[in-house]
Amino acid sequence: MTQAPDLLVIRSRRVLTESGIREATVHITDGRIAAISEWEDVPPRASLEDAGHSVVMPGVIDTHVHINEPGRTEWEGFATATRAAASGGVTTLLDMPLNSIPATTTVDALRAKREAARGKAIVNVEYIGGVVPGNADQIEPLAEAGVRAFKCFLTPSGVDEFPNVAEDDLRTAFPLLARTGLPLMVHAEDPALIGTPPSGGSRAYATYLASRPPEAERSAIELLVRVMEECPTRVHIVHLSSARSLDVVSRARARGLPISVETCPHYLTFAAEEIPDGAVEYKCAPPIRSSEEREALWRALIAGEIDSIASDHSPCPPTMKETDGDFFSAWGGVASLQLELSAVWTGARERGVPISTVSRWMSANPATLAGLADRRGSLAPGKDADIVIWDPEAHLTVDPSALEHRHHITPYAGRTLFGRVVGTLVAGRKAPGDR
Repeated sequence: MTQAPDLLVIRSRRVLTESGIREATVHITDGRIAAISEWEDVPPRASLEDAGHSVVMPGVIDTHVHINEPGRTEWEGFATATRAAASGGVTTLLDMPLNSIPATTTVDALRAKREAARGKAIVNVEYIGGVVPGNADQIEPLAEAGVRAFKCFLTPSGVDEFPNVAEDDLRTAFPLLARTGLPLMVHAEDPALIGTPPSGGSRAYATYLASRPPEAERSAIELLVRVMEECPTRVHIVHLSSARSLDVVSRARARGLPISVETCPHYLTFAAEEIPDGAVEYKCAPPIRSSEEREALWRALIAGEIDSIASDHSPCPPTMKETDGDFFSAWGGVASLQLELSAVWTGARERGVPISTVSRWMSANPATLAGLADRRGSLAPGKDADIVIWDPEAHLTVDPSALEHRHHITPYAGRTLFGRVVGTLVAGRKAPGDR
């Protein structure tokens, strides 16, 4: 990163402050916001960056990213993932405890993660600990070592190092998690309701979609709520693909249970009926559902029933997608880290959603989830100067070769999106991966 000046002032006609969007200057010293002042307030000694009419707002905080280093760095790594993040206006990542080797299920594995990231990360990286069968004794040590959350799967994760938990494992883990105060992020699908892959696989997207029905999400969330009722602890449902389970969540919240929900840009952008057979770049789990389901997710976001948006960036080497179009043997994961702000904004502007609301979904609420709200997630004096400058009126056509991810396979290829990132600052310094 470039050396920060003693006083940097960013000026724009559209600064997203805690009181709304207005003409303002953001004064930055020592990596933090010193003041937010009037547009004309630029001290003589300051270094000025005039953003014109571009939006200046808090950097995106992505709480769901698979960086995969160490162990599977050929899938992705800290250098490439954080460069992609900076290019897309993301200033903080939470690294999932899989698919690295070792998985982040022990303090030693967390130490290996941090060592692997040393000198490579150009945005903030925070870590998530894993909850797997047999590692209950590591939950509190991992919390003490600084993880921001925990993660488990209720259905097989796809990698041997991170087995899924059952109800008995949850009942063992919940009292320990409750003592830490940290959220448990859950891949919520009931394995009993997931279909058996057809013999020989299938190129038909409809066949893959039918194998992972919305009822699997609902059943898993009902299980989590039952365990929460016996031992309340923070639970966060990751990558919700269908709004059909949200009545379960709403009733749990009404009873005072601390449950939150995220969805992902791909569920808000694509629709099952638009996915060609054999187009395995769209494969993820849970799957992308119908346009009706997509619109229901948007309505739930706007109504506040869904709290946040995260990318679930989960890339893999091209050979793992090159399965002759078989949806059952292809790796499931969408590469979107660099594109998430643009993808979400494209859908939001079509539906009349303001920029301030998008920032709440992608910055403020994720900061709260990760225990970072005292430092990040909004522009205010004393907060870290983690900032994205972007033009919401500009559009781009996604060119995979221009992506900073290690691998360029993405369902967004060729798609026109609104919202071009102009600059990304992390602790007041321009991140070299931005555009």
